[in-house]
Amino acid sequence: MNPHAIVFRANVGTFRTTDGRMVSTGLPKGFSDLFGFRKSDGKMFFIEVKNEKGRVRPDQKHFIEMMQKNGAIAGVARSAEEAIELVTVDV
Repeated sequence: MNPHAIVFRANVGTFRTTDGRMVSTGLPKGFSDLFGFRKSDGKMFFIEVKNEKGRVRPDQKHFIEMMQKNGAIAGVARSAEEAIELVTVDV
């Protein structure tokens, strides 16, 4: 268990079930890979996970900006250390 936050992994998009049906996760395009809240103050966060060469898509950038404008912590992390820094930067 993380000492700083409660974290959830989001499965975004559509997928095919074993019987061939297409199912949508119901999350909007661009929704971040990880989301949750800080234990210290309940502040929500959204983290888009990318490797060192990964590109942020326009819909992901828009989602991050929308969350930031509404008071949430949101950004891109290319390592576990960057993700922790995003969540704990002003604690």
